[in-house]
Amino acid sequence: MDTARIQVKAGNGGNGCISFRREKFVPRGGPDGGDGGNGGHIILIATLGMSTLIDLHHNPRQVAENGGHGTGKKRDGADGVDCVVKVPAGTIIRDFDTDETLADLTEPDQTVVVARGGIGGKGNARFKSSTFQAPRVAEKGEPGEAREIRLEVKLIADIGLVGYPNAGKSTLLARTSAATPKIAAYPFTTLRPNLGVVRINREQNFVLADIPGLIEGAHKGAGLGHQFLRHIERTKMLIHVIDLSATDGRDPIEDYEQLNLELDHYNALLTKLPQIIAVNKIDMPEAQANLARVQEYFGNRKIFPISAITGDGVNPLMQQAYRSLQYLETRARKEAETTITLEPELPPEPSARFELIETEEGFLVTGAEPRRAVLMTDMENEQALILLYRKLKNMGVINALARAGAVEGDTVQIDEFEFTYSPKAMQSS
Repeated sequence: MDTARIQVKAGNGGNGCISFRREKFVPRGGPDGGDGGNGGHIILIATLGMSTLIDLHHNPRQVAENGGHGTGKKRDGADGVDCVVKVPAGTIIRDFDTDETLADLTEPDQTVVVARGGIGGKGNARFKSSTFQAPRVAEKGEPGEAREIRLEVKLIADIGLVGYPNAGKSTLLARTSAATPKIAAYPFTTLRPNLGVVRINREQNFVLADIPGLIEGAHKGAGLGHQFLRHIERTKMLIHVIDLSATDGRDPIEDYEQLNLELDHYNALLTKLPQIIAVNKIDMPEAQANLARVQEYFGNRKIFPISAITGDGVNPLMQQAYRSLQYLETRARKEAETTITLEPELPPEPSARFELIETEEGFLVTGAEPRRAVLMTDMENEQALILLYRKLKNMGVINALARAGAVEGDTVQIDEFEFTYSPKAMQSS
């Protein structure tokens, strides 16, 4: 349950109200229609204590509340309530259709808005002016955003334990932390990643992840390889656990080479992660027979002979892991301090607020602002259509059509709405 596909729908904005003041002794009460409320957002929040997305498998559609409609006496509609969805820390959010990464929630309480609520429409009181004393026009609420997103959880751990099945990773995690993974003397005991906190002393600790055993072909998905390999990507370094006893007929050196090959095939960056080599099951006679050959293979590179069962050699291994982790974090901080920060991107120029595309039928206008303008217009209200024309003119759409050679009768499409281009009618408005 570390992946999920859900649909999110933000709340629609409330409609503005067309209303006029009607009170005794006030014969010419002006417009007093209130604005609609804004629709609620869909917000995802990283939450401590969560490790799976199982709740979203049962609730794959998340909907926020719509904004309330405006009413008379200039009373605005209430804003819709946001829909807050809890996900585990370490969740990556991607748009399902485009595969664009929307956010990577790595810190507890980190939030992201994945679908924005529509803004409320203005009531007719907003359109009163010295030349427009009795506006019978109000805006419709903007529809809230809707999209399908894909969630993927990657465990956040400082160090990952990797190795072939039955190499003793779960036993080592249980030995060094308070984690209680399932342990048995057969492969694939661990079917999901486990986390534990290794405490060197009161103020020195790190998070260790037991990644389920990988097998040949894991980078292609064999043995649930993809589900497990993704969790290694967040770690800063690896402890490569090798079964030195080779009691099941495997060769320790071949296992080491093959697993690194699987990491490289899945993501070449994984092979660049620092690795500490832990040769496990040193308490077994078969392991002693293989130790000299393995030491010769690694040459001057330091390896750590351990027994996860008895605890022999485990403390020096964990202390070295902590020292290496501190070195990596110190180096990362120095690199971050020397990184040149780029100037923030400037907002687009007014000319970039929309795009005009010539088609066989006429012209297509794209862009968030013109789309919002037509969606919030009551197409059956003549005054609303005049207001829409003025909005499009202020955006530069009307002048752009003229410069592009639009002629009487051309079709202009904005979002799902089509209009007939008529300069004479527009000028008379």
